[in-house]
Amino acid sequence: MKLTSYWLDTAPAFVGTSHAALPGKADVVVIGAGFSGLSAALRLARSGASVVVIDRGPVIGEASGRNGGHVNNGLAGNYGMACGKLGEATAARLYEVFNQAVNTVETIVTENAIDCSFRRCGKLKLASRAQHMDVLRADQARLALQVDPDARILEAGELGGEIGSSQFFGGLLYPHSAQMHVGRFGIGLAQAVLGAGGRIFENTPMTGLRREGRVTRVTTPYGVIEAGAVLMATGISRNGPSFFRRRIMPVGSFIVATEPLDVTTITGLMPGHRNVVTTQNIHNYFRVSADNRLIFGGRACFSKSDRKSDIRSGEMLRDAIRATFPQLPDIRLDYCWGGDVDMTVDRLPRAGEWNGVFYTMGYSGHGTQMSVYMGQRMADVIAGHPEANPLRGMSWPPIPMYGVAEHFLPVVGAYYRLKDYLT
Repeated sequence: MKLTSYWLDTAPAFVGTSHAALPGKADVVVIGAGFSGLSAALRLARSGASVVVIDRGPVIGEASGRNGGHVNNGLAGNYGMACGKLGEATAARLYEVFNQAVNTVETIVTENAIDCSFRRCGKLKLASRAQHMDVLRADQARLALQVDPDARILEAGELGGEIGSSQFFGGLLYPHSAQMHVGRFGIGLAQAVLGAGGRIFENTPMTGLRREGRVTRVTTPYGVIEAGAVLMATGISRNGPSFFRRRIMPVGSFIVATEPLDVTTITGLMPGHRNVVTTQNIHNYFRVSADNRLIFGGRACFSKSDRKSDIRSGEMLRDAIRATFPQLPDIRLDYCWGGDVDMTVDRLPRAGEWNGVFYTMGYSGHGTQMSVYMGQRMADVIAGHPEANPLRGMSWPPIPMYGVAEHFLPVVGAYYRLKDYLT
C-alpha cells in the first residue's frame, strides 16, 4: 500500500520554469500552484498579463491533488440549513455559484483538451439513518421550488440500481455533479498556463510579502519579484500572513484506493457510477475511478494529515468499506493518503482583497470545482472587475481560540462520532 495520492502517482510528469528565469517584475504573482492559482494564472495569461506562479512544493501537491475527485454541485450541509443561516436569496445565489463552478471545470477541460476522464455522473447523498430521509425530502422540495428542479429523491427500494449496499435508507440525487482524475486535470491545467505564456516555479516558497506604494514585493529564496498585483491561493498554508492563518483550520481528510476490480464486481458495488456521500456528521464519500478502483474517503482520524494519521485512517477506511460493502471482506488497498482541508467556521469559501493582496481560499472540502471557478473570478477582479467576485462582501470571522483549537480536533471528532451513533 503506497502512502501517496493515487491521483498524483498516476498523473503525467510536469517540469516547471527554471529558477534561473525568475523575473524581477510581473503584472501578477500568484502564490499557490493548486487549482485556484493555476486557474487564475491561465485566465490572466490569456488576457495578456505577465503572470508568475510560485509554490513551496510541486504543482497540485496539496489539496488539489489529494481530494476524492468529486466535482460536485450543491452546498456543504443541506440547502435548507443554508437558507436559515444566510437567507434564501444568498443561499440560492451560492447554490448557483456551485453549479457554475462545475460548468467552469468542464469548459476548461474541453477548451484545453485535458485528458482527465471528466464525466457528468451525478452526486447521490445517501441517508445513513431512517430519520435522515426527512431532512433529505424537505431539502429536495425546497431545491425543486427554488434552485434545482432536477434534484430528486430516491427511496430505499430504488437504491438497488445505484449501490450494492443495504446500509442506507434512501437518498437525494443531484444529477449535475461530475467527477475526474484530478491529477491529470491539474497537470493539464499547469501545462495550459505555460502554453499561454505564464511561468510556474515549483519548490519556491514565499518568504516575504511587503506592499510598497502600488507595488508588492514578493520575496523568494531565488530573488524578489515586484508585482502589480498578488493573489494568495494558498489554502491551508501556514506561511502566509496571520490574517489568513487565523481564519483557516487545517482538518485532515483521508482516502484509500483499492486494487483495480473486475467489471462484474464494480457493477455489483456501484451500478449507478455516481459520486456518493453519506449523511453522517463524520461522513464517507466514494466513487469508482476510470480504471475500476473504489476511491473511498472520509475524516477517519480527526486530526491533521501525517504518516501516522494516514496509516491509522487507512485501516479505519478499510473497516468502513467492509461495513458498506460486506461482499468485499478481503479487499486490497493499493493507495492510502491524507490531505488537509482548509476549513472555515461556516464551511463557506472566502475571496476578496486584504491590505492590497487578493485572496481566494477556505473551500472546506468542496474545492475541486470551486477553486477552479474562483480562480477565474479573481482573475477578473484583478483585471479591474470587482463585481466578478460572487463572494464579495462576506464577513470572515477568525476561528475562536485559534492556536489551541486544532489541538482539540480529536475531542471534536469524538463528539461528532457520538452524535452520529445517537442520531
